[in-house]
Amino acid sequence: MQVPSRFDPIRPIEPEEIGQALASLAADPLFLAALASLPATGAPALTPEAIRAAIPAVRTNLDFQKTFIYPLVEQLAARLTTGLTIDADAIADKAQPHTFISNHRDIVLDSALLAFLLIGAGFPDTVEIAIGDNLLAYPWIETLVRLNKAFIVRRGLSLRETLAASRLLGEYMHFAVTAKRQNIWIAQREGRAKDSNDRTQEALLKMMCMGGEGAPADRIAALGLTPLSISYEYDPCDYLKAKEFQQKRDNPAHKKSRQDDLDNMRTGIFGYKGQVYYHIAAPLDAWLASHRDLPKADFFPALARHIDREIHRNYRIYATNRIALDLLDGTHLGGYTDAERAAFEKYVQSRVALVDLPNADAPFLTERILTMYANPLRNQLAAQ
Repeated sequence: MQVPSRFDPIRPIEPEEIGQALASLAADPLFLAALASLPATGAPALTPEAIRAAIPAVRTNLDFQKTFIYPLVEQLAARLTTGLTIDADAIADKAQPHTFISNHRDIVLDSALLAFLLIGAGFPDTVEIAIGDNLLAYPWIETLVRLNKAFIVRRGLSLRETLAASRLLGEYMHFAVTAKRQNIWIAQREGRAKDSNDRTQEALLKMMCMGGEGAPADRIAALGLTPLSISYEYDPCDYLKAKEFQQKRDNPAHKKSRQDDLDNMRTGIFGYKGQVYYHIAAPLDAWLASHRDLPKADFFPALARHIDREIHRNYRIYATNRIALDLLDGTHLGGYTDAERAAFEKYVQSRVALVDLPNADAPFLTERILTMYANPLRNQLAAQ
């Protein structure tokens, strides 16, 4: 399919470009050095020779994912989770493209695990992935993620540039769903909710309405917008998120560096996660049909609240969430053993000890980590 050239700065790599992209990765010394530094995963070794040998057979982005990404994710799930499951029963037609909008826990794995799970659940294709350009620290990273069906969200722009970039992004999403017939994954907000208090940004929904035709409800419906809940038993980046909370507390002007983003990516990928659960809610078609006549001023807040409720009520709640809320609020929810509580308290202490700040504030860091684990349960109780 011919993709309009105006999308070239943000779109994924197209099939006819895959061979050249793979060859560039195989010759990129920074990419090869990054590969050499990765922990062993048990997946087939990704070497320059293996990449070049695969070029003739990798004709589509899905071929690339199945050849290189799928085996890696499969091995990571086997080694670093105690269970990776999905409930996709609410999707009646898996061949119909959907825009999955979800809470955001991990920079890389949220979308990678979803793609893996969709194939296992009988979907014919994976997802195109919205990814911020702040993560593209090196050219090889951009090449790799665009091979993996990512499209680029530009950030850090002026107000005028942001408007133009949002319009282009909204138009591309509509093109991807309606013309390319691709699924999309996008987080419900810019960046991760580091305290796990997941809320949908209205600006994101308005961006989606910059493409398509008709009333806002019609434009959202054309994207097949579908809430998705992601639940991790353990967040490998919990201590890094707590560290950032203290850095911003102590210096409100603090901003993460690109190296910080790379550290979060690496820790999220190769850290232990416990149980991981994905729950796809029903597409929003019925809700949109019954609310299509709302004034714009009311439509977007109502839609954001509805998405939040769908995400919150479909979390899987673990003992870690219950214990954290009890520790913070002095409640006695139960649903866990004394041994589990003692183990989680020890776990939190070990995570606080990993924070490499000269003035690490242990009580503050402990509260921040507990809040990350408690908020999904708080929100689910409110949604119910």
